[in-house]
Amino acid sequence: MVLIVEDQALVRLVAVEMVEEAGFRTIEAAHAQEALKLLDQRQDIALIFSDIDMPGPMNGYDLAHEVTRRWPPIGIVLTSGVTPRDSSQVPPNGVFLNKPYLADDLEAALKRLMH
Repeated sequence: MVLIVEDQALVRLVAVEMVEEAGFRTIEAAHAQEALKLLDQRQDIALIFSDIDMPGPMNGYDLAHEVTRRWPPIGIVLTSGVTPRDSSQVPPNGVFLNKPYLADDLEAALKRLMH
């Protein structure tokens, strides 16, 4: 199961479609707090695909580090239209994809992180 975290509904819809076409099941969250709530409730999430820039007190980096701390086996794909200045923000179990990303690149990143 891939948890897609994206605050823009249309972008989230496209991401869900890409991930499902790659053969993965999906669940959605509009922001980091909703994602954490889902992670607390479910045991079947293996990967997270999250935007970095989101509203609220946590951005995608914060979410990624919290997930890495609490659920270390979960792989993380972070995305943004802005290349990170500091690659240390991407956790060791993570990958960064620039927006706009291609379906093939997203699929390759997800498959690489799948345990």
